[in-house]
Amino acid sequence: MPEHRFIVCNYSHNLTSGAVSWQSPSNIALVKYWGKYGEQLPMNASISFTLKNCNTKTVLSFKKKNTAGFDFEVFLDGKREESFEPKIQKFFERVEVYLPFLKEFKFKIETSNSFPHSSGIASSASGMSALALCLMDMEQQMQPNITNEYFIEKASFLARLGSGSACRSLEGPLIVWGEHPEIEGSSNYFGTKYPFAVHKNFENYQDTILLVDKGEKQVSSTLGHDLMVDHPFAEQRFRQAKDNLSKLIPVFKNGDISEFIKIVESEALSLHAMMMTSIPYFILMKPNTLEIINHIWKFREISGSNVCFTLDAGANVHVLYPESEKEIVLQFINNKLSQFCKNGEYIEDEVGLGAEAILN
Repeated sequence: MPEHRFIVCNYSHNLTSGAVSWQSPSNIALVKYWGKYGEQLPMNASISFTLKNCNTKTVLSFKKKNTAGFDFEVFLDGKREESFEPKIQKFFERVEVYLPFLKEFKFKIETSNSFPHSSGIASSASGMSALALCLMDMEQQMQPNITNEYFIEKASFLARLGSGSACRSLEGPLIVWGEHPEIEGSSNYFGTKYPFAVHKNFENYQDTILLVDKGEKQVSSTLGHDLMVDHPFAEQRFRQAKDNLSKLIPVFKNGDISEFIKIVESEALSLHAMMMTSIPYFILMKPNTLEIINHIWKFREISGSNVCFTLDAGANVHVLYPESEKEIVLQFINNKLSQFCKNGEYIEDEVGLGAEAILN
C-alpha cells in the first residue's frame, strides 16, 4: 500500500524544543471532489487552482515532555481556540502511525489567516496543510536525509487526513488529487502537480472571492460527503467529474477559455445539484449567489468577457478571469456585484505557487 512508505521506524537525530513555521494557501477546485471512502480518500479525481493571497500562517512550538498522550493547545490570532482542538485531536490520532513522535512533545499551535475569520472562506485546506508542513519540518530535522519530493508527498498525504482538499494546497499552480487514468502519477493518497502543458491564457489567472455569506455553513462538508454514499446520482456524478477532467487536458493545452468556462461552471452547479438531491437535501447557495451568477452571465454576453464563476460548498462566489481582463472585471465587480456581498466585501486573489517555510 502507498501509505506504508510514510511509516518511519526510527530517527537519526533528537529534538528537545524549538519552533517551526509555514505559510500555506487555500485552493479552489475546478473539477470538484464530493464523496469519499475509507480514510479521507476521494471517490473522483479533482483539480484545483492554488491561491496566493488567501493563506494561513502556522507557528508550531514544541517541547519534549514525559507525560502520556497528546498534549497541545491551539491559538487563533493570539487567542486560545478550544473549539478547534477536537479536530486537531482527531488529526493527531489519524497521523500518529506516520509521525510516532507526536506524543513525545507538548505543542503550541499558533495560527492566523490572511483572510477575515468567519469570512465564509474555508480555512481547513490552508490550515491543515500548514500544520502538516510544520510537522514534516520537525521530522526532517530528525531525519535529515528525507528528500524534498518525499517531504512534499508525505506532507500532502498527512494534510489529506486532516482535510481532504488540504492535500491540494502545498504546491501550485494546478494540483490534481485522485487517480485519473489519463494523468500518470495521480494518486488518491496525496496531491500531485498537473503534469501537462498549460497555455499562457491560464497564467496568473485571477480569482476574486465575493463574500455573500460570512457565517458558518448550515451543513458541514463531512456530512455532505457522507450523503453521497447512498445518493441516487452518485455514480453519474463521479463519471461526470472524470470526464470533465479529461476534457480540461486539451483545454489547458490549447488555451480554449470558452470551453474552460463551460466545464468549470457546470462543475460548480453539479456540486450544488448533488446537495439539493441528497437525502436529507440542503441548499447552501443564497439568493445573492444566484443574483451574482445571473449578472456574470449577462455581463459575459454583453461584453464578450471571459469572466466566469465557480462555487465551493457554500454561498460565496469565486469569480475567475484572465489577468488581461483584470481592470474591466474588477470594475464590473465593484460597480455591480459588490452590492450582493455582505457589507460589500470581496477578496482579490490570483493563482499562486503553493506553501513556503517562514524563517523565525
